[in-house]
Amino acid sequence: MVKRQVPRPAELLELMKFKKLDLDPKHRRLSSALTIDDLRKVAKRRTPAAAFDYTDGAAEGEISMQRSVEAFQDIEFHPAILNDVSHVDTTTQILGGSSSQPFGIAPTGFTRLMQTEGETAGAGAAGAAGIPFTLSTLGTTSIEDVKAANPMGRNWFQLYVMRQREVSYGLVERAAAAGFDTLFFTVDTPVGGARLRDTRNGFSIPPQLSVGTVLDALPRPWWWWDFLTTAKLEFASLSSTGGTVGELIDSAMDPTISFDDLAEIRAMWPGKLAVKGVQTLDDAKRLADLGVDAIVLSNHGGRQLDRAPVPFHLLPQVAREVGSDLEIILDTGIRSGADIVAAIALGADFTLIGRAYLYGLMAGGREGVDRTIEILSDEVERTMKLLQVPTLKDLTPEHVTQLSRYTRIGDGARIR
Repeated sequence: MVKRQVPRPAELLELMKFKKLDLDPKHRRLSSALTIDDLRKVAKRRTPAAAFDYTDGAAEGEISMQRSVEAFQDIEFHPAILNDVSHVDTTTQILGGSSSQPFGIAPTGFTRLMQTEGETAGAGAAGAAGIPFTLSTLGTTSIEDVKAANPMGRNWFQLYVMRQREVSYGLVERAAAAGFDTLFFTVDTPVGGARLRDTRNGFSIPPQLSVGTVLDALPRPWWWWDFLTTAKLEFASLSSTGGTVGELIDSAMDPTISFDDLAEIRAMWPGKLAVKGVQTLDDAKRLADLGVDAIVLSNHGGRQLDRAPVPFHLLPQVAREVGSDLEIILDTGIRSGADIVAAIALGADFTLIGRAYLYGLMAGGREGVDRTIEILSDEVERTMKLLQVPTLKDLTPEHVTQLSRYTRIGDGARIR
């Protein structure tokens, strides 16, 4: 029989300690977010539907995006045993410099429409964390202002080749003058993908008001207050900002882009050069033969060609064939630190986060981006400790099995 007693008041204070009240609402919502998906939920509550869906959505049926996320879910880890992981080292070398983590911030367009601090928040958070930040040609903060926000950190620039070549050449020169150390030459956007959520939402630059957007804005007055009371959007390249995102991209991009353009830009650029948007082994081999510094395996977050190859599925073969000739960076589908660890194990030298960064930005501005980096960094370290690997170099393909819910048949079709 259990012996019971009435506790003394002093004992109650020891047994029941109340959590300290946090009076800062932003700190409360960010500290309660334990995963990137948690940040996504906060971002969705705080951002008008059109801006959130621009970030969250993809092209057409969004199949490429879904498959890319599923590819990371469909893995099996194989941990080692009895290795000392009291300390793990997450630092790495990429494109001639160091990074405190095996991930950096990917280029994202129209970022200040997500939250008014935009690229300034991303660059500042990246610099503080010791990871690279990438500015998009379609970014909403100038090259020079990004440099000012991250003066001592690593800044990279993502270049679209425009119909007006002199615009692209001018951007290359400005990025070099500002001390950006790497250029991402992007090859997967001859035209804009069909981003149907944007069309259905009437999403445009600048935002166009309708009954629907007004009703959607009512529970989110802070977003409109920020938008209307801060500096006008400044694009890194576009002089005209009227129209839908697809119309803007189609009016600016050049479908005649070729290897000659790559050679011309390479001759102009003094730093490291990576080609972003590689989706086949043959193209990876050709670029290795051309001597580029790196490739980015990417289907543009599923935002261009729907049903495009899944970069994570492509990674092992590309790593085996050209991994000794150039550096391999991977993006699309990354939602956790475990995803990043899996990519490194299968041959990636580095990874990029896009949506994960923007969810944090929408959830809480600069502090939200800090929280994104903190969550992913903790997950990377914890996953490495549970796999019992003390350094990133100790990760090998033996640590990961890619399970697939798709079966390849014929010339490459996949079925459920």
